[in-house]
Amino acid sequence: MIGTLNALVDLVERSLGEVIDVAVFAREHGTTEYHLRRMFSALAQMPLSEYQRRRRMTLAGADLAAGDPDLLAVAVRYGYGSVEAFGRAFRAVHGTSPADARRHGGPLSTQPTLRFRLSVEGSTPMDVTITARPEFVLAGHAAQVPLIYDGVNPHIQEHIAAIAPEEHGRLKALGNTEPAGILAVTSGTEPDAPEGSLLTYLHGVALEAATAPPGDLDVIAVEAGTWAVFSSSGPFPEALQRLWAATATEWFPSNPWRLRPGPSILRYLELTETHATCELWLPVESA
Repeated sequence: MIGTLNALVDLVERSLGEVIDVAVFAREHGTTEYHLRRMFSALAQMPLSEYQRRRRMTLAGADLAAGDPDLLAVAVRYGYGSVEAFGRAFRAVHGTSPADARRHGGPLSTQPTLRFRLSVEGSTPMDVTITARPEFVLAGHAAQVPLIYDGVNPHIQEHIAAIAPEEHGRLKALGNTEPAGILAVTSGTEPDAPEGSLLTYLHGVALEAATAPPGDLDVIAVEAGTWAVFSSSGPFPEALQRLWAATATEWFPSNPWRLRPGPSILRYLELTETHATCELWLPVESA
């Protein structure tokens, strides 16, 4: 996977003014577009689309600072059909207009070319179980919240705080299959969604597929398939976020599995304001 990611970076550099067919590239490298985008986003801490835009604007800024007089030619060179669209993208990255960059030479933001490397130390010990599950249902209270990569998501906290205390007990009593207990479920995001994108967060439980959930609950149907279950214990939320990163940097590159579409499920075994023991359930398939 590390070699595939670096090949993708090389393709981006060769195709800064073109649309890349990531699905074809993934198939040629024996993986899926979904897994490739998820791994890129997890390791680069930005979506592939954002990296492409930053690289385009980095080189476009250099061209303009060097005195290229034709804004339309620069726009077309980096894949934009109009000066207006190019200008919006340029300002989003650099905080200044193309004309001002050409006139003053900066200041300009720079996105270096990425290079992925595999850590071989095994610095984050992971307790992982591979389990096959039949189809089941996730039922609970859902909300649309923005994606936040670092730290506690206050929108999720607000959603949970708004649920009546007795409702937590009702939910827990409803759950009748694995993963057991109250679950934190995220669903509905693109594989390389940028920070701020809306996702579905569900605070609920898992039910057997034959169980009819109460009509007042939101429901996510989950297909039968294989799951990788990662155990984590440590400071909250830092240990969990490190575990997420370690799955991408250490576990997936070293094991014959890849992510498949489906919700991510967090099962809290113990949770305080500063410490958490939990299981992270990720849907996987054989690579």
